[in-house]
This record gives sequence, C-alpha cells and structure tokens, in this order.
Amino acid sequence: MKTTLTSLLNVALLAVPLGLVAQTTTGENRPAHYAAGDAAEYGPRMGDREMTIGGSGLTNKDLDNSSGGVNASFGWYLSDTTEVVVRQTVNYVNSDVGSSSWAGSTRLALDQHLMARGALRPFLGVNFGGVYGDDTNETWIAGIEGGAKFYLQPRTFVFALLDYGWSFDDGDDADDTFSDGGFTWSLGLGFNF
Repeated sequence: MKTTLTSLLNVALLAVPLGLVAQTTTGENRPAHYAAGDAAEYGPRMGDREMTIGGSGLTNKDLDNSSGGVNASFGWYLSDTTEVVVRQTVNYVNSDVGSSSWAGSTRLALDQHLMARGALRPFLGVNFGGVYGDDTNETWIAGIEGGAKFYLQPRTFVFALLDYGWSFDDGDDADDTFSDGGFTWSLGLGFNF
C-alpha cells in the first residue's frame, strides 16, 4: 500500500509540470494571439511585457577604445508595435591608454517596431539615461538605436541591437557632443509574457 501510494504521488508530481508545459504549448490553452504554428501570430500585443538578456560591446567611432559585458532589459508594450524599455548594462572596459575598469549604464528607451505581425520584427528607437563606473565620467547619455527580433517560438526570440550614443553634462552640451559618440551593440535572447 505504501509503495502504491508513493508511486501515485510521484506520478501526480510529474503530471503537474507536464500539464503546465502542455498548457503553454497547445493552441487551445494559449491566449488567442499566440496561435500554434502561425508565424503571423508570433510576438507581443498591447499590454504584454518583455525581458531580455544578452551580451554587449562598445567601441568609439575610431574603433580604438572598447568594452564588453552583459545586459538585461524589461519592456512594456503600449501598443502592438510601441514599447517602453528599461535597459541595464555592466561592462568591462579596456581603454586605449592601457587601463581597465568596470562601467555601467541604465537607459530608458522608446522603440517603434516596424511590423506588427510575423516572426521578424525590425525596430527603431531613441534612448536616454546615465553612464557610471570606476574610471568613467558619470554623465547623461542619449542615443538612437535600431535592431531586429526574430521569433523562434510565439513568445521567444533572438535579437540584435545597434545603438549610437553620446554623453553630455547638461542640455546645452547634447548638440555639441553628438559627433563624439560611440556605438554599442547587443545580441541576446528574450521572451514576452
């Protein structure tokens, strides 16, 4: 009796996670905008949230000062194609003067996706935030960005992002420092929920 009860308990414990997986992979239990196998239904809708994790790099416009690190983001869709995103990056910096240090940035971005349906979702946007770190001049930063998300599953995608950002201490500096900016790239994985 004890062995049978233990076996039933084990089967029940296995059935719960398998049932949860089945609910997320069958069309009838999926929200209406996540139909199984229909590439037109991949991606987020208004009100959905998004999380990403990836690797990033940065170089100046002369390509002689670089860094690399990790990044994460959390986004919220205001419409099927418009997203507000908070991005956090932590980088290891290898300076052109031979020193190395840690740096980070926190940015708020507004992205406009150019297509509302399909597995490929290119986007353009703007961002604003701060840069800080060991040997970094803690300052404001603004940028323009573009990239693409490719949905592997209805809610899971890989992405590439390229940003041109410039730093400034106050609003009067922003126009003057645009030509002194640098490029940031990021590649990673994300999902909508």
